[in-house]
Amino acid sequence: MKQLLMAKREIGREQMQGTDPRDLNPRELDQENSGKEISFVTVMGRDQQGIVARVSSLLFEHRINIEDIAQKVMRGNFVMIMMVDFKDSPSDLEDVKAAMEKLAKEMGLIVQIQHEALFKTMHRV
Repeated sequence: MKQLLMAKREIGREQMQGTDPRDLNPRELDQENSGKEISFVTVMGRDQQGIVARVSSLLFEHRINIEDIAQKVMRGNFVMIMMVDFKDSPSDLEDVKAAMEKLAKEMGLIVQIQHEALFKTMHRV
């Protein structure tokens, strides 16, 4: 298994040589690699009722699947991380970011959405 992962990384490095990371299309990268279009949603703020429900509903409205979720309340502060899949969503990341920013403003939260390709690119630099 470890050798397989190392081989995949090496192939990825070879494919990336000479490529400007700004030229990468996140949707194409994900579809080539897994068929999924993964992004991470982080939510932070003062704990209150309905945070998970409202964020999840917004994702549902955009047909975004929640792949994994972790949340914790620490001394009255709410923190949640979601791994989501945009594969079947008709919305692009910027549309969902705008909707999340509006929700964050209404609820007094900090919400960020970052595409998985951003993390992959950072590891390659």
